[in-house]
Amino acid sequence: MATNNTMDDEKKVDKAAYVLKAVAHPLRIKIIQMLNEDKELNVSAIYKNLNAEQSLISHHLINMRDKGILDIRRKGKNIYYYLVDTSVSEVIECIYKSKAVN
Repeated sequence: MATNNTMDDEKKVDKAAYVLKAVAHPLRIKIIQMLNEDKELNVSAIYKNLNAEQSLISHHLINMRDKGILDIRRKGKNIYYYLVDTSVSEVIECIYKSKAVN
């Protein structure tokens, strides 16, 4: 029978895999980096900066919002996206520093 610690560890592993899958796309990583630097951006600023289709960027933003990585703030007709937890960008930085990408 599994102990509570083992079940807690399994939940953490499952959640970590869930978050890593949610950001495992080059555009999503770039969006996270932009939001980490600028704190809040609307869709127009993101797609113009990344030189990508608005519909594609919107798809990625919605996906990451649905998974709890991003959230929104409404101001008039504009919707601004921001990181819920900046530790996701710290994980990306750790990966950049690893030998796996160097």
